[in-house]
Order: sequence, then C-alpha cells, then structure tokens
Amino acid sequence: MIADTAPIRPEERFDEGKAADYLHRALPRLFGDGPLVFDQFPGGAANLTYRVTGDHGEFVLRRAPLGKVAKGGHDMEREYKVLSRLWEVFPEAPRAYHYCADPQVLGKPFFVMERRHGHVIRSQWPKSFDAAVRRSAAANLVDGLARLHQVDPDAVGLGDLGRPDGFVARQVEGWAGRWEAAATREVPEMRAAERILRDQLPAPQAATILHNDYKLDNTMLNDAGELVAVFDWDMSTRGDPLVDLGTLLAYWADPSDPTFLIFGELAVSPAADFPKERVVDLYAESTGFDVGRVDYYEGLALYRIAVIIEQIYARYAAGQTSDERFGRFEPLAPLLAKAAVTVLSS
Repeated sequence: MIADTAPIRPEERFDEGKAADYLHRALPRLFGDGPLVFDQFPGGAANLTYRVTGDHGEFVLRRAPLGKVAKGGHDMEREYKVLSRLWEVFPEAPRAYHYCADPQVLGKPFFVMERRHGHVIRSQWPKSFDAAVRRSAAANLVDGLARLHQVDPDAVGLGDLGRPDGFVARQVEGWAGRWEAAATREVPEMRAAERILRDQLPAPQAATILHNDYKLDNTMLNDAGELVAVFDWDMSTRGDPLVDLGTLLAYWADPSDPTFLIFGELAVSPAADFPKERVVDLYAESTGFDVGRVDYYEGLALYRIAVIIEQIYARYAAGQTSDERFGRFEPLAPLLAKAAVTVLSS
C-alpha cells in the first residue's frame, strides 16, 4: 500500500471527538461505533483532505480551507452532488456518501467519500513507470477526459448542474474579479490577457459535464498507468468541453514552453513521452469536437491558473496557512500571465 498520509497540520486540525461522534451517528454503516483515527493527505494546494480509519476501513473527508474563500471555489456541496451520482457511469469518480452543511463539526461544510489507492503524481514519476507506462498513463488521462465529456448529464441527474449558456464569458469575468480580490501586486500581463480573452470569445459547440481543473495531479493511477480515480470536483459544472482540454494542455508543458519551470521541472509533465499535439489529436478523434481554437482555451487556463496560484499565495501571505510550499508561489503569477498572453497571441 502506498503511504500517502501524514499528521494533520496544526492550523488545519479540528475537534476529532466531535467529528467522530457525528460520523458514528450519521453513517453507522460505514463507521460503526468503534474508535476513529484521523490523519491528512498533505498534497494539494486548496481544499483539505483527511483520512478517517475505523473498524470498517478507510474513508475520506473533504473540507474547504479555513478563512475567507473565493466565490465559486471550494464548493463541497457541489462536489458532493457530482460525486454522489457520477460514479454510476464514470467509474473514475469516487463515490460520495454524505454531505454535512454544519460548520460546527469540522469548521467548514464537508463530505465523506470512498478511499481509492494508487499513485497521485506531483513532483516525479514513480520509479516503476518506464517510458511505455508513462505513455500509457498520458493516453489514459486524455481518454478519461474524452469519456467524461461524453456522459449525458441528464442520465445521472446532473442536467441542472451549472449554467452552460454564456459559460466562457462568465469564466473570463469571474476570474478577472478573483484576480482583483487576490492580487498582492500589479501584473500588467494579467490586464493584457484579460483584454484578449474578452475580445476573442469563441462560440461554444456543446455543453458537457466539466471537471474544471482536469490535470495529472488531480488523478490517481495504478502501476500500469491506468486511471484509478479523478479527484477535486469542487468547481465541476456544465459548459464548453474545450475549457477542460485547455486546462490539461496548460499543465502539459514541454521544454519550449515558458511554463516548463513550473509544470515540467517543479512538477511532472507527460510531454516528454506524449507530445501536446498528440493530446489534441487524440481528444478530437475520441469526441468529434472541433479543436481549431484550442489556443484560446489554453490561454484561458493559464490565466485562471495564475489567479488560483495568487489566491493560494495570498492565503500564505496573510498567515492563513503555514505550508511553506506556498511561500514559493510569489513569482509564479507573472510568469503564467506572460505565458497566457503568448498563447493567446499565437
């Protein structure tokens, strides 16, 4: 079994006795009445994910971070809604069992979902992954996205998820507003990217279920490079499917990309084994969607990632988290903004 948990960080602790009492009452089938042990999945940079272990096995608690959070993100109720239904037709979605809206239990609303086991790949590939397995993992990542976008939302009770009409325009508007709220300094390239995004809106071709942050480290793989799970559905919605493809491409950096320092050297990019152009071709072959304006969506993703990273850095700068990883985020938003302008202008 892969060791992937750690003691709970001091500022992210909660009343474990109160939590255990609640889980025993709310989910006796899962937790019985024996003692429960809590620890934390330390990876990730936004929502907080804990493991709870009891007589009937391991389960996962997902909770938004403490303090003020950006509107539209960290939505545990939305994530619960999607995962309580999507698992029936998209097996990579972990099943969610219960949602608690009472912030008195864990400090914020949370939900309980099943535990999956495998590799969550962040800073390096597992040593057992040779080139063939890495290529298979990359292809499976693209295939998973294509299959998600072919799920009929109405068939799984998600036909009312989000508002697909005008989705991309609202994305631009919303992320611009979040930048204004989170920015710790002025970044001219963010203004330039915003102008291009507003002026060159594409016409949507479909409205599908979107993960809305689909990338390698939001997935789990087994030793063969097969997709075991897709995590972090708190921003999921319905909208233009190329938004998800653009996000995947933004993280799929090769050495010629200005973002390679972030997504290729400090993290893992599959581009060395599976070129970005092949991602676009495979997705188009699988879905039949027109990918002619995919650069716009990649630029939008880079702009959005810049905002997300600035939001996380702002939490660190404000003392809301002691996670030292986030102190190193300070120079990243300007780099990403410059990359967004480059892609959007190509």
